Amino acid sequence: MDYAEAKVKIVEGLTKKLKTKSKFYFNDLADILEMKPREAKKLINEMVADGTLEYWSSGSTSMYGLKGTGKQAAAEHEDQSRTIHGGFLFGLSRR
Repeated sequence: MDYAEAKVKIVEGLTKKLKTKSKFYFNDLADILEMKPREAKKLINEMVADGTLEYWSSGSTSMYGLKGTGKQAAAEHEDQSRTIHGGFLFGLSRR
């Protein structure tokens, strides 16, 4: 399977599942690609590098999701909109 096919398969597969969850384990992605994890690794890493997928880690768990989806993306956008207001930067502490 080439990169373009894999990308379409991943995007379609994850888009269908977005109603229930936004982050997926590496093995979930390998299953969508119908490949062994070792074979899927290069394709998944390329998708992270080009911005199709984003990598997320809690420190003990690593997961992947479509860029710009899920609670984390919404929280990051919310933080940005709260930080800049009327040309002033809020939320920074002075030391």
